[in-house]
Amino acid sequence: MPDLSSRDPNWWRQAVIYQVYPRSFADADGDGLGDLKGITQRLNHLAALGVDALWLSPFYPSELADGGYDVADYRDVDPRLGTLDDFDAMVEEAHRLGLKVMVDIVPNHTSDQHVWFQEALRAGPGSAARDRYVFRDGRGANGELPPTDWQSVFGGSAWRRLPDGQWYLHLFTPEQPDLNWDNEEVRADFRTTLRFWSDRGVDGFRVDVAHALAKDLSEPLRDLGAPELSAEAALPHFAPGTHPFYDRDEVHEIYRDWRKILDAYIPPRMAVAEAWVPGARRARYARPDELGQAFNFEYLQAGWDAGELKQVISDSLATARAAGASATWVLSNHDVVRHASRLMLPPGTDPDAWLLSDGTAPAVDESAGLRRARAATLLMLALPGSSYVYQGEELGLPEVADLPAEVLQDPIWEQTGHTSKGRDGCRVPLPWTTSGPSYGFGAGAAWLPQPASFASYAVEAQDGVEGSTLELYRRALRLRRKLLEGEELTWVADTPPGVLAFARGDGWRCVANLSDTAIALPPGEVLLGSRPIEDGRIGPDTTVWLA
Repeated sequence: MPDLSSRDPNWWRQAVIYQVYPRSFADADGDGLGDLKGITQRLNHLAALGVDALWLSPFYPSELADGGYDVADYRDVDPRLGTLDDFDAMVEEAHRLGLKVMVDIVPNHTSDQHVWFQEALRAGPGSAARDRYVFRDGRGANGELPPTDWQSVFGGSAWRRLPDGQWYLHLFTPEQPDLNWDNEEVRADFRTTLRFWSDRGVDGFRVDVAHALAKDLSEPLRDLGAPELSAEAALPHFAPGTHPFYDRDEVHEIYRDWRKILDAYIPPRMAVAEAWVPGARRARYARPDELGQAFNFEYLQAGWDAGELKQVISDSLATARAAGASATWVLSNHDVVRHASRLMLPPGTDPDAWLLSDGTAPAVDESAGLRRARAATLLMLALPGSSYVYQGEELGLPEVADLPAEVLQDPIWEQTGHTSKGRDGCRVPLPWTTSGPSYGFGAGAAWLPQPASFASYAVEAQDGVEGSTLELYRRALRLRRKLLEGEELTWVADTPPGVLAFARGDGWRCVANLSDTAIALPPGEVLLGSRPIEDGRIGPDTTVWLA
């Protein structure tokens, strides 16, 4: 296991990193919205859990058009969440507890409230201010048609027209205008931002939409021909590096420039790319002279199937090894259905929509989902590389599927014409206590309503309780520190159908039974199991670590 001391340059290679969604973690001032002081007050929970670092989703000034990813100022704190002094106090306390701190950086787009975009609106067509963004004249007799057929991630055209007739590009919401990374002023400003947070003690960065910064803006802009070709899932239909706005080869020049800045610190600041691109292409973002690590979404998207998971794990390790990076593993985050629910969805259900064909939410067996989630977690934590844990998964939280329409805030709900409920169901504030108006999240009601069932998942309900999901995570993370050696695994041959088994380090093994039939427990000392072992057999949906 790498040395996790403050100066070790490789601390991140096999770290466990805990994602904090600030508005839903802990509310110190009682206004219903999580804040930085709330995070600071709850850092002991992360230290006791045994993670190595926390990653903060955006906490910058924002109109919350997209959950904080519409950033109005990259070098300040949203006043509803605190101040820069509060941020500094949080970092100091985290470091005192032995926790690293990562922050989200959002370089593809700003908020439409950013001073640059407001200046661009005033400056008019052809101005230097508009060159920081992607402005174009429209098509049609009077410019009334969008410049291209490009579609927004959230649905509809990726172009918005202004009263002066020009259109601007927004791959996400209209409140998130895309930056023009061909503009040197844009590049220089983000260099300043990287230094600003690194100087404040930040240990690393998660780079949002890392694959979209470079765009083919040569004239004439080219149409794609079909709406679905604007989606990241369409990348395999294009020659590598030729999509007009995703995963272009030119983007890597940006990250090689960033790496020079990150390496100027001791230890070097780490970074991880959010890049929804095929594995071989994704590895380019993780090269040592670029960001160093990239999220592995193939693992998150894999079904609960031993053959599929074995292939994804093998491919992911090989891809990371070829790039000189460590692998990454993640089961849940702020953009996807929580895995305690997702792994139990009926066949054919779209996990992104979280709706069935009749518009209702799918019925999920929470107890079965939790059993499978615990097994998936032990499997993930046994793998070589970094594991990213999303807040609340250590409590076994399920997706909140029945949020009423009037409380939904994710822009997906409106932009899909109410056909997809969006991501609010995984962003419901955490329960800390078994009672109170928001189960200990804050003094009053939370910004998204919590179901009554959250009381049984609360930290207070699980703390010190043998067999609870919280104690399973704590024990697994303690053992992981002792057991993890090297970044390789050896698959065990001749396993029963539906079973994954591999050896690590000095011979400890992980056996995951993904089948619906109990199997014989292999020889060895049981170190930990996602469920109790009965009669010498590993039950269905169960993972065991053996010495």
